[in-house]
Amino acid sequence: MTHVPEVNFMTRVRNDALEGSNPFEWKSLSTDEIFKDKKVIVFSLPGAFTPTCSTSHLPRYEELYEKFKSKGIDAIVCISVNDAFVMYQWGLSQKAENVFLLPDGNGEFTRKMGMLVNKENVGFGMRSWRYSMLVDNGEIVKVFSEDGFGDNCPTDPFEVSDADTMFEYVNS
Repeated sequence: MTHVPEVNFMTRVRNDALEGSNPFEWKSLSTDEIFKDKKVIVFSLPGAFTPTCSTSHLPRYEELYEKFKSKGIDAIVCISVNDAFVMYQWGLSQKAENVFLLPDGNGEFTRKMGMLVNKENVGFGMRSWRYSMLVDNGEIVKVFSEDGFGDNCPTDPFEVSDADTMFEYVNS
């Protein structure tokens, strides 16, 4: 098995003790904090607010959250090469309550996973390839990566990184 890459994600967290109109502050979140002693499902997608990501990918993981929990999954994490502000607003618009939306703003985790691709052909720049994985205590157990991996792929395949495929695997 392979260990998840060690990186620090820059996130924004609510801190009600902060005065003023913005009760959020920056927090660095390590891969160890996310994965140590936990079973975690990660799914990664090209971008917040994009059609497939917003209508299918994230909503279905939200829908199946309790079923995943009943199978021993501690957390479901969605990673995208977007900044913390975009991920926060996307979460609000999607009414995401269970899936943790994790910004990989610099694409460091995605690059170290070998999943960073150039989506210049659609004006996105560098983004994540669509995939999902099961991680147990930091060790990658299973990866479902979409076919056609590569720069400027003219399509956005969505066949195996979906919540139902992952649930079938976890449930077997």
